[in-house]
Amino acid sequence: MEYGRGTPLETAVWRLRSRGCWTDAAELLAPQAAEPAVALERAALLIERCLYTEQGWADAEEALRAAEAVATSDEERGAAACERGYLAYASTLLGVRDRADEARAALGRAAALIGPETPRRALLDFRRGLVAQNLGDSPQAARAAYRRAHEGATAHGDTLLLSFTWRHLAGLALREGELAEARHGFTESLRIREELGYLVGTVPALASLAEAETEPEAGRLRAEAGRLFRLLGGVPTWLAGQLAPRAAI
Repeated sequence: MEYGRGTPLETAVWRLRSRGCWTDAAELLAPQAAEPAVALERAALLIERCLYTEQGWADAEEALRAAEAVATSDEERGAAACERGYLAYASTLLGVRDRADEARAALGRAAALIGPETPRRALLDFRRGLVAQNLGDSPQAARAAYRRAHEGATAHGDTLLLSFTWRHLAGLALREGELAEARHGFTESLRIREELGYLVGTVPALASLAEAETEPEAGRLRAEAGRLFRLLGGVPTWLAGQLAPRAAI
């Protein structure tokens, strides 16, 4: 999957997204929002904004409902359910409102609708891993889901998703004291995000790698994360004041 190398519209949307300008990116898609794929992308952008800024929940909900309304095929309905589960997960994780049951139900519905060999299945597996790890406190189930997602992202060339699976598998390795494995995964995640120009995701990637490194390298990584954090206007908000990794994104 090529990020920022498609049509002029796709390139513009990616550039805005990668710099944390989710609302502007969603606005570019508004004229075509009657199309299911575009409506879904708008919703996904605004949900990602919630994860990074802890704001914009009503806008994300409105966009998601619009995407659900125009979905016609099982694949489209499954994709919308996957986003529904992710929004509920984010709300629960960030303490806005406990929607854990909704998250699990929506992702389960998505699993029944999205084909096992389709590109979207890898993203669904990853999100089920997030729920297992962060809402269910089940690292073993999370690891299995992340590995399925990693394999699917590799098979379908979804490099951005690979940056997420590398990072979260590395986080589990760090938790178990496997420093070499953790450093490798965090390094791969950071490399991909830097190559893609995914600036807003580079901040947590730098902070995560710092947790697996020793000084002075850890300090250098945190300083670089802090510089980007300020450049991007203070996102992700949950890194403010600490620049320590969380498993939200």
